Amino acid sequence: MPTENLSFRVPNPYVFTVFFCGTGSNSLNGDWERAREEAEQAQIGKYKFVPKPWDELVATLANNHTGTEFVEWVIIDGPGSGNLQEDDKWVKPGNYPKLLGTLWGAGWKENVDHALAMIKGIYEWKRTQLTAEQVRVLKDAGYIDQRSFFQRILSYPDRKANPQELQAQKAKILRKGRLPDVVNLIGWSRGAVSCHMLANKMFQDTALRGIRVNIFAVDPVPGLGRYVLPPSGYDFKLIPSNVYNYVAIYARDEYSIGFTPIVPDFSAQMRNKPIILPLPGRHATLVANAAIDGGEGTQDQELLAPGRLVRHLAEEYLTAWGTALKNRLNLSLREVDGFYESIVRNNGRYIAMRSSTYTAQQIQGNERKVAKGSDLLSKYFSDIRGAEYLHPEGLAPVNGYLSWHHKQIRMQVTPPIAQQQSVDRLFPHFASGLNYALFSEPITLNGMKMIFDQPVGVYPVNLESKEEARRNGN
Repeated sequence: MPTENLSFRVPNPYVFTVFFCGTGSNSLNGDWERAREEAEQAQIGKYKFVPKPWDELVATLANNHTGTEFVEWVIIDGPGSGNLQEDDKWVKPGNYPKLLGTLWGAGWKENVDHALAMIKGIYEWKRTQLTAEQVRVLKDAGYIDQRSFFQRILSYPDRKANPQELQAQKAKILRKGRLPDVVNLIGWSRGAVSCHMLANKMFQDTALRGIRVNIFAVDPVPGLGRYVLPPSGYDFKLIPSNVYNYVAIYARDEYSIGFTPIVPDFSAQMRNKPIILPLPGRHATLVANAAIDGGEGTQDQELLAPGRLVRHLAEEYLTAWGTALKNRLNLSLREVDGFYESIVRNNGRYIAMRSSTYTAQQIQGNERKVAKGSDLLSKYFSDIRGAEYLHPEGLAPVNGYLSWHHKQIRMQVTPPIAQQQSVDRLFPHFASGLNYALFSEPITLNGMKMIFDQPVGVYPVNLESKEEARRNGN
């Protein structure tokens, strides 16, 4: 155990963050399977892992967490990303083929259960035997297998220690038996859908139902056929009432069939209204892929703006909810506006991305299709609006702006408003579990401006009399 962790104290509130990678993405931000296949084709015994040419959002944020892994955070590889974590799962892994993980999402149920076990601090499975690869490494190092011939061909040697026991013991010592007070979830693609699934699993678990959950979802796509045939027992169409805050960003220009994102239904008992926001670009554009076609094409820094905005928003929300991050962008209001100006300037290029697809191209309509909650019929972006959202404009463009958020930013930086306000940051910072005001108007009470000596929640605010407080046990 690193010496810097010896003085670790469980923070109050105790926040645990789960980072769910998308399909084909992993914590190492690269394609291990492709590296292995290329090495085998070239008949090379050893192969070098080659990272992606762009810094995928979820892996980047997880690597920037300043806390202790398995105690304050965990990152979980996406389906079809190489099975690199199967040996470390706290539940029995599926070891599914890459094709099955990519097309059908095989492995995401195990990912959700793994995260659930991590939150509880109790593993349900551990690998007691070495793997074939580990045996090969040991033999190359001079290890001599003392077992009989039949033992060697039927099984692999037992481990002296396993990762599940080591990780669980680390969590036990440092957590001091505590469950988290807050669980923050962030994911992209099927990783974002996994956030929905995990929130529902926590709500169904009496030991975890009282934990506050916050979700930041980036283009939640279940995959072809999964909306009609969801994984049994894993609900992703409804956000339950244990979720205090829900924020989701959707890619406007992804027209691949099978990449219809879901806008979930929301429990009427949710504390805060959800926030949904559209941004130009394809599915991967939102997580920092600046390729000119939104996929495997040449990277162009001019097309990095949507990814920068999403990262900034993710960092601001996660930080406000209690996740400790370093290397944050810390964009000023004017820098955010500058990225929006870049998007408007290149809007035609983002629209052109619609002709580049992972599968066949969606041909009906002039907008991306969206699945809405439990509705069987798909809708279009501009249909997703209404009073259930904090910003009722939802995914629709707003009077010549890209979105409600774009309009709001422009109004704040355009004189005379910008001259009247000293606004350095896009969002205020305050205690986890609340929601963003998304503007910087003075806070007043009975007509008097309120001044605070420390960051506080500014939305929503509930006031009650002393008599009401006594009745409510406060």
